[in-house]
Amino acid sequence: MQRPEPGSGAAAGLGDVRGAVAGFLKEFSSFHSEVKQSLQQQEKRVTMLQRKISHAGRPVLSPASEEAAPLQKAFDAYLRSGDDEGYRGLVPEGKAMSTAVAADGGYLVSPRTADQIRSMLVSTSSLRAVANVVQVEASSFDVLIDRSDIGSGWASESTATGETATPAIERIQIRLHELSAMPKASQRLLDDSAFDVESWLAARIAARFIRAEAAAFISGDGLDKPKGILLPAKVANASWSWGNLGYVATGASADFAISNPADCIINLVYALGADYRANAGFVMNSKTAGAVRKMKDADGRFLWSDGLAAGEPARLMGYNVLICEDMPDVAANAYPLAFGDFSAGYTIAERPDLRILRDPFSAKPHVLFYASKRVGGDITDYAAIKLLKIATS
Repeated sequence: MQRPEPGSGAAAGLGDVRGAVAGFLKEFSSFHSEVKQSLQQQEKRVTMLQRKISHAGRPVLSPASEEAAPLQKAFDAYLRSGDDEGYRGLVPEGKAMSTAVAADGGYLVSPRTADQIRSMLVSTSSLRAVANVVQVEASSFDVLIDRSDIGSGWASESTATGETATPAIERIQIRLHELSAMPKASQRLLDDSAFDVESWLAARIAARFIRAEAAAFISGDGLDKPKGILLPAKVANASWSWGNLGYVATGASADFAISNPADCIINLVYALGADYRANAGFVMNSKTAGAVRKMKDADGRFLWSDGLAAGEPARLMGYNVLICEDMPDVAANAYPLAFGDFSAGYTIAERPDLRILRDPFSAKPHVLFYASKRVGGDITDYAAIKLLKIATS
């Protein structure tokens, strides 16, 4: 019988241990790879979730925005350097005002700038906030008003039905006029890429348009500007007729009456027809508002009440108040306060396009930007608006 060599059992045992350790390391490496892969997938999911959260509330780029992107780039290049090559490659398709070049009237502004200007015009204290605003593609806008009843009568089975009255149709033509603004900036400022030229330009244009529009919608004479609500002839409401605006007197020659000053406000409200009062409101300037908000009724209650939340309009006798600084102050024979349904009584017509021309020569080293739009306005229902006159009768 052969005797085993010394240490052969220990060697075999060591080999088994090494094999076991190698197997364990292999399994552990496989487990580690699976864990690493799982963590990477989890990290991808977390990253995608964070992106979704960071983009929450941000509108997805619509097809219209994608179409407007070339115009946006072309407009920015034109404003900064006068480069109009981007415009020349844009061909209008479909809608007449969808893109880009006006043959001799300038370049259409980018949709973002136009929307920014339009939103600023609507959000300010102007008659635009309560009037009927329509967009047209022509040089004028016609409004047809049926200002009479067709007539009616009772009929029986055995008697003949007589002919009823024929309605009278009134045609009111609102002509569009050119409104312009011309801000300027230095070329060095335009060359600065950190300068947001579009937002700056939109703010300057809107500020000029706001002031001009607000004044014209109140007191415009119709000569190269809209017709304002104070332009038509005014008559005492008791003798009101179509084509005139009816007024109610305060009862004092140069101010509100000393005793019961609120009575004229009540008379003004009920001078307006019931079918208009449901959507009616007051228009006045800040000085008039300061005087009216002190008025009380016979029981000592204020007629004026502030809005319940920030941004809500104040209310007078339950009707909204619009502050328009271009309304006249309280003075003899002035008309400082208007009441009516302005969405029915006054119409603003405008073209949807806004044009701009870049002039780097007239005011060197500054660059002038001539922006223009076309807008008009006129009273379209003389029965829908009543005025308060500072007079005894």
